[in-house]
Amino acid sequence: MKKIAIFAKVHDPRCLGVAEELTEWLAGRGITASVEDHLSKQLRQPSAAESGKSSEIANDADLVVVLGGDGTLIAAARLVGDRQVPILGVNLGSLGFLTEITLDELYPSVERCLQGDFEVSERMMLLASVERAGEVVELHRVLNDVVINKGALARIVDMETSVNGRYLTTFKADGLIVSTPTGSTGYSLSAAGPIIHPELECISITPICPHTLTNRPLVMAGDARIAITLDSMDEAVFLTLDGQVGVKLVCGDVVQIRRSGHSTRLVQSRSKDYFEVLRTKLKWGER
Repeated sequence: MKKIAIFAKVHDPRCLGVAEELTEWLAGRGITASVEDHLSKQLRQPSAAESGKSSEIANDADLVVVLGGDGTLIAAARLVGDRQVPILGVNLGSLGFLTEITLDELYPSVERCLQGDFEVSERMMLLASVERAGEVVELHRVLNDVVINKGALARIVDMETSVNGRYLTTFKADGLIVSTPTGSTGYSLSAAGPIIHPELECISITPICPHTLTNRPLVMAGDARIAITLDSMDEAVFLTLDGQVGVKLVCGDVVQIRRSGHSTRLVQSRSKDYFEVLRTKLKWGER
């Protein structure tokens, strides 16, 4: 590996300090770190790309190091796009389901990556589109989830849902969460969705506060194609992608969701496994 991109939570002074130390450490090994425009301004370094666009920096990297929390990593995963560059997530946030590497593990982990001595966890992604009047007006790749959610004053939303062209049901609820296994410990978990091992290939559908108590979360095959049509709705209904990108929906819009042809590759920690992360973050076994 000769090109490393660094992404950090730019409003966190601790992340900025670690990013500056890491760039100096890499420079001592003859490696120039690429940093996106916002981070370069904070570090008072020139941007590695002429335009300063994060997507260009990520696409030119052999490894992406993320300093921050899960939100920073999720944003970086979308930028990596179809190149499937390994992502080393260092937890400097509060939760850290995805950013498994601790700060103490940072330099040994980067050293192993430079030598090619590392393992990755392959995480499936989803491709979500919005069709309006027969045309695709939005297209996004997500790592965690696709959420249809009503605004604060909106009424219950009717969402006619089909899977692989077959009618499933019309959810009457505050919203609907379509999640990857990676996203099962996010918003879906808060809505009583199932915890799914992140290396499985499946898609979960979880209604948010359903009006019908018989509506329960569903787990579908990874190759399922899900179509959600908004039959009746108030004006304030939104599609949220990974909790970071929002799209306003109108009545009659069809949200199409299927597995992406690309995955996110997360460098694994050697000091802990997924079950330990669950026990630690969810406080299992504690009284």
